Amino acid sequence: MDSVASIEQFAGKGAARAARRRLKGGGGDAARPRWWNYVLLSGFILISIYPLYFAVLLASSDAGTIARNPIPSLIPQGNLLRNIRAVITSDINFWGALGNSVIVAVITSASVVFFSTLAGFSFSKLRFRGQRGLLAFVIATMAVPVQLGVIPLFIVMAKLDWVGDLKAVIVPGLVTAFGVFWMTQYLEDALPFELIEAARVDGCNLWQAFAHVALPAARGAAAMLFLFTFVGSWTNFFWPYIVLGAENPTLPVALQQLQASFFKDYSLIMAGVIVSVIPLLILFVVAGRQLVNGIMQGAVKG
Repeated sequence: MDSVASIEQFAGKGAARAARRRLKGGGGDAARPRWWNYVLLSGFILISIYPLYFAVLLASSDAGTIARNPIPSLIPQGNLLRNIRAVITSDINFWGALGNSVIVAVITSASVVFFSTLAGFSFSKLRFRGQRGLLAFVIATMAVPVQLGVIPLFIVMAKLDWVGDLKAVIVPGLVTAFGVFWMTQYLEDALPFELIEAARVDGCNLWQAFAHVALPAARGAAAMLFLFTFVGSWTNFFWPYIVLGAENPTLPVALQQLQASFFKDYSLIMAGVIVSVIPLLILFVVAGRQLVNGIMQGAVKG
C-alpha cells in the first residue's frame, strides 16, 4: 500500500482511489481481453483480408476457368506468376507507369506533410487576424466534391500546357485541407506553448522553432499523414486518367488498359491489381510501427 500512499501524495486522492480499485480488482489480469475479443478481432481480420484473397484466387486462375465458374475455388491455382509476368511484359508500359506512380506519390506525400505541418503549426500556435475564419474556410473546402473542380482545373492545366505532364497531377496535390486540419488538431494538444517559448528564449527564430520543436513533436501524426496521402495518391485514378491519358499514365491508369473492349480477362486484371498492391503492403510492413505509434500518440492527450 506504500505505492498507493505515494500516488495520493503526488497525484491526489482521486488517483489513489482508482489505484485501490485496480488492486482490488486483480490488477493487470482484470484488464486482459476476454476470449470473445479475440474472436471478434479475428472475424474482422478475415473480413478485411478476404477481398485481397479473392483477387489472388482470380489472378491465379485463367480466363476459361473463370468463364465456366465465376466463383473460384478457395485454393489458389498455379497461374499467378504467369499472369503477373504477362502484365509486366504487356504493352501497357508497366515500368514507366510504375515510375510515374512512385514519383507522384512520394512528392505529393512529402509536400502534404511539410505544408500541412507548417499550416498546422501556424493555426494552432500562432495568433493572427482572421485565424479561425481562415481555418474554417480551409475545412469547409473538404465538403466540395472533387468532380466540381475538374473542368476549371483542366482548363488551367491546358493554359499552362501541362496536359499529359506529371506536373498536372503533382501540383494540385501539394497540400490538402484534410492534412491541414489533421496537423492543426494534433499540434494543438501535442505541442505545448512552453516549448516554443523556450526555443525563442534560446535564440531560435520562428522557422528554427518550427524545424527543431514542431517537426519532432509532429513526427507520429506526420507519419500517418504520409501513409494516408501515399495510399490515396497511389490509388488515384480519376484525375490522372483525365489529365494524363494513355500516353504518360500512372499505374492505375495503365492497368485500366488491360480491359479489352469486348472481352475482359479477369485473371489478367486481378494480377495487375495484385502487382499494384504489393508496394503498398511493403510500405505498411516497413512503416507499421510508426503507424501504430502515430495512432497511440494521437489517442493520448497532453
